Amino acid sequence: MGKTDDTDRLRIDAGWVIPMDAMSRVLEEHSLIIDKGRIVACVPWLDADEQYADFRIENRRSGILMPGLINAHTHLAMNLLRGYADDTPLNEWLEQHIWPTENTHMSPDFVQQGTELALAECLLNGVTTVNDMYFYPDQVARTCREAGMRATVGLLVFDFPTVWASSVDEYFSKGLALHDGLRVDPLISVAFAPHAPYTVSQAALERIATLASELDLPIHMHVHETAREVEQFEKTHGVRPIQRLDEIGMLSPSLLAVHLTQVTDIEISRLAETGVNVVHCPESNMKLASGVCPIPDLLDASVNIAVGTDGAASNNDLDLLGELRSAAFLAKVFSGDAATLPVMRALRMITIDAAKALGMDSEIGSLEPGKAADCVVMEPDLGMLPIYNAASQVLYTSSSRCVTDVWVAGKPLLQHRKLQTLDAERLQRHAQNWAVKISGTAKGQPAR
Repeated sequence: MGKTDDTDRLRIDAGWVIPMDAMSRVLEEHSLIIDKGRIVACVPWLDADEQYADFRIENRRSGILMPGLINAHTHLAMNLLRGYADDTPLNEWLEQHIWPTENTHMSPDFVQQGTELALAECLLNGVTTVNDMYFYPDQVARTCREAGMRATVGLLVFDFPTVWASSVDEYFSKGLALHDGLRVDPLISVAFAPHAPYTVSQAALERIATLASELDLPIHMHVHETAREVEQFEKTHGVRPIQRLDEIGMLSPSLLAVHLTQVTDIEISRLAETGVNVVHCPESNMKLASGVCPIPDLLDASVNIAVGTDGAASNNDLDLLGELRSAAFLAKVFSGDAATLPVMRALRMITIDAAKALGMDSEIGSLEPGKAADCVVMEPDLGMLPIYNAASQVLYTSSSRCVTDVWVAGKPLLQHRKLQTLDAERLQRHAQNWAVKISGTAKGQPAR
């Protein structure tokens, strides 16, 4: 083979590879071969020695290699509100604490620094792709790109003014301009992000449904998060939110319905018929006492399911593997069957099935030739040993603490547990500065 820049030609040797392909297998003593940021092959070590001898080697022969994890629902900048107003019911938490604090402090700097803090946490937990919904999505996009992360950025829509837009028309004009500016970005894409059926009018939702179809964009929205929300919507509009979304043509494979803790058998059947994707956020839903998404029933109906952490203000971390472990345990308790949501099926929810939900399964979500080289290595510590089944250890132990290396499109963003594109010390300073600012204006004190 001819010589080229060895930064483009990479071989990662791992003790175990979990490709997350259709065969649901775990490969032992294999090498992932990468050229110019894309996967070329996954072959045994001996074959790699013969066929790819001139590729630069990253020796992780004691580690577990798998696709980069996909967090399907985040509010990244809310990392700066982690631990703020804990142990408070959802409506009180939002209306009396979170929204007033955001109104006081929201700015591009808040979003940039909060997003950077979140991205660092994501990388340290093996996440390579995030699906975000928050203010100043243009700033989110820039911050993710500079960190080297892959992201779907939400084009936020509310019925009321916020710091991002003063009218519904402005939400759309700003969002579409951002979409146009990111058309050829290799890492950043967009999705329409109407907050929820109860905060966005039917007319605006109809407009989103039409544009999403024309532009082939996902729609990322909170749906049926709490019983109170569903009851109030039905009292006001005469129908449940899912029925309203169905009436306007929004139930489709483009929709990522987040939370879905309150859903009937008839609604589950309709979600399956229309190809809607569900995003499960178990820890946020438990912490806020919102309810539990009926994962076993959705699985039985063949609904595609992804997992998200929600924001760190309501979780309180972005540990996606920990989130998935909670999801697996809840599903088993919900069904009364320990065989519900087995390991490989669960891992699909933060890899290939999450990629499918975002319309990106041809590019990411599994380690297969032709796809982008988004991948993560875990080096097992004593808490992961012994290893009988590497996939089981990833799901059922505290494996996220063992993440040592992360690549996105073949570029190293975390090496030997050290961030490569983000400055941890600077992020710590910024986070503490914001804590001082926010605590100083809490409980109705004037902003300084």
